[in-house]
Amino acid sequence: MTGIISAMQEEIQALLNVLKNVATVKKGMRTYYQGTLFDQSVVIAFSRWGKVASAATTTQLINDYPLKELIFTGVAGAIKNKLNIGDVVIGKNLFQHDMDASPLFEQFEIPILKKKGIATQDATDLIEASKLFLSDYLSYISINNSLEFNITKPKVVYEDIASGDQFISSLSKIKQLNQMLPTAFCVEMEGAAVAQVCYEYQIPFSIIRIISDNANENATIDFPKFANTIASNYALGILKKYFELKR
Repeated sequence: MTGIISAMQEEIQALLNVLKNVATVKKGMRTYYQGTLFDQSVVIAFSRWGKVASAATTTQLINDYPLKELIFTGVAGAIKNKLNIGDVVIGKNLFQHDMDASPLFEQFEIPILKKKGIATQDATDLIEASKLFLSDYLSYISINNSLEFNITKPKVVYEDIASGDQFISSLSKIKQLNQMLPTAFCVEMEGAAVAQVCYEYQIPFSIIRIISDNANENATIDFPKFANTIASNYALGILKKYFELKR
């Protein structure tokens, strides 16, 4: 069984719309949707924003369901000029940019684990699935929505991601992140927490992030609309291709 999590309901709605044989369980103010997605057994959950919320949801999934892998999908802000709105970032290593227990530990080091970045599972199939999706992405999102959010020739990259309990919306913060974590390509609020829980429970995991903005002063787009019309359908298309490759 594959676990699928997003921070916003809008980011997974397209998946829920096609989920079959649905059974729901409510725990800890969250609803867990178990069913069949593209002939694969899955459980889907909306975690809410932030590291605590995503860690709690991940832990609940691992303890309640026989997961073979966990996939987190959702939006992120670019902190590298190479990225554009609509690009896909497949996580390579996940860092908590607000983890700082110095001087007892080095900045970003997770106490006891003695790790800074946590690596995702082999991403070969997920990268290929993303490429296949992007070659036909206008079958999943309308041309009008694509133009509204200025999505043109989107690409997939396999790079590091930074997570923290902060909404990044300033150039000065981006510059700071670039200096502190030069390998990170985008920033969000959940992935590294999911990574830590999965690492501790030895569950293979992947992080899919769709670039919604450049994490600067212009990072005030209509997030619910982007999540619902773009990110949700990206997740639908990428996971469809991914499960087809895994058969």
